[in-house]
Amino acid sequence: MSDIKLAGEKVYVPDTSALVEGIVSKLVAEGVLEGRIVIHRISLAELEYHARHDRVLGYAGLEEIRRLRELEKSGRIKLEFGGEVPRYLDFSENSIESNTAIRDYAYSLGAVLVTGDRVQKIVAESIGIPVIYIEPRSENGLMLDKFFDETTMSIHLKEDTTPIAKKGRPGDWIYVSVSKTPMTRRDIEIIANQLIEEARRRRDGFIEIDRPGSTIIQLGTYRIVITRPPLSDGWEITAVRPLKKLSLEDYDLPPKLIQRLNERAEGILIAGAPGMGKTTFAQALADYYMRMGKVVKTIESPRDMNLPPNITQYSKNYADLGELHDILLLSRPDYTVFDEMRSDEDFKLYADLRLAGIGMIGVVHATSPIDAIQRFIGRVELGMIPSLVDTVIFIKNGYVDKVYEVKMTVKLPTGLKEVELSRPVIEVRDYLTGELEYEIYTFGEQTVVIPVKKRAIASQLGGEYERLVKQIQRLLPEADVIVEKNSLVVLIPRSLIKSYNKKVRRLRKLENKYNIPIRVRIE
Repeated sequence: MSDIKLAGEKVYVPDTSALVEGIVSKLVAEGVLEGRIVIHRISLAELEYHARHDRVLGYAGLEEIRRLRELEKSGRIKLEFGGEVPRYLDFSENSIESNTAIRDYAYSLGAVLVTGDRVQKIVAESIGIPVIYIEPRSENGLMLDKFFDETTMSIHLKEDTTPIAKKGRPGDWIYVSVSKTPMTRRDIEIIANQLIEEARRRRDGFIEIDRPGSTIIQLGTYRIVITRPPLSDGWEITAVRPLKKLSLEDYDLPPKLIQRLNERAEGILIAGAPGMGKTTFAQALADYYMRMGKVVKTIESPRDMNLPPNITQYSKNYADLGELHDILLLSRPDYTVFDEMRSDEDFKLYADLRLAGIGMIGVVHATSPIDAIQRFIGRVELGMIPSLVDTVIFIKNGYVDKVYEVKMTVKLPTGLKEVELSRPVIEVRDYLTGELEYEIYTFGEQTVVIPVKKRAIASQLGGEYERLVKQIQRLLPEADVIVEKNSLVVLIPRSLIKSYNKKVRRLRKLENKYNIPIRVRIE
């Protein structure tokens, strides 16, 4: 092509942001752009780099160029490529070199620069380059919205399968097919491209992680995970949205627990299985402390809590933990909510901030309340645990199911008889009843976690305890057996209650035989 602008000719040079956000083809379709559109080769190279690394940015921009090629075939525009790509340019860094090269090229052609980047617009105008700046809008809303209704918790889209929605509430939900037509790879790519465009332009949108094979986006209340080959066997989008925002008052907590949260709890663990409502409760607790006049900040990955502007939300993906450590130590919030603690580094940061005097609220995955405390064993010195964690709140089916208090004492562990075996023991008690449930201590070179209530029943039954549990499990294979208040509790899945009705009656015979209360609970 010629790098010369003819008299009266309209020439437009879009930058990479305009291509990624799909601005140019929309302007052509609306009749705003006509004539010659020149794409700098540096944009093509940048898009190819991202696409080869399986990033949505690259696919979105290349899809826009394909649309422009179709418009050229229809005679609406003339599409050309120009400019040179410097060999030293490194697209792995978010540098300004490509914007500068495209801006200079538009200036040399006497062309109009088309951009969706506000900073690019300001710089271009300051040096006299005519600019068309469009903040892209989704005229018909997000395509993702059509899959959600007021009962939908999450949506699961995958190529060559029908869309599946998870409907209900935490602990009581079902999967429902929302369409009879399987989605094609093209369908998934179009939705993914729109999501990435929206995340780039909206103030409530963040591209939290963009790795080869996966992209994680926070867009308004949606938490979105996009995966693609070769990481997954096909394109897939999973979007999660909270059904409602709760305040702490909505949980109807016992006054004793409210008093502890107000006065004594500064090392709080919120635990529960995935999807049980841990983050929703943490969000309510953060808002509660903010309304009490406390300074509250969060560490999230991704930033999916819906919180007031007074609470600053930090992303773990845009700073290393050392930087977050320095920021929080210097700003000294009253409470920091650490959502989704997983790695050793996460627990170390929690411990460092807590020992520095900052109130910490950690959110961890755990199938039982004691599992949350055990996540610290091996990561910190055993004697430090009560200084780091004083309260464990276990969430099940969206409600507070259990509250533990953690204390350190020196005593003879339960079950041992020799006085010289006294040692430091961490006591884990049910906070509402005061009943001792677990003891944690070192025995020899090992750290042991002893369920005290189970030991009491086992002591009462002697060698018959294990036999009784095995008999119950043979009778009800899908049931779980736990110990509560000196009785055995048999947990039966709600879906199997009809088939278990007759078998449950046989539990009464076992109860009479072993003289131990056996209760049945439907889960």
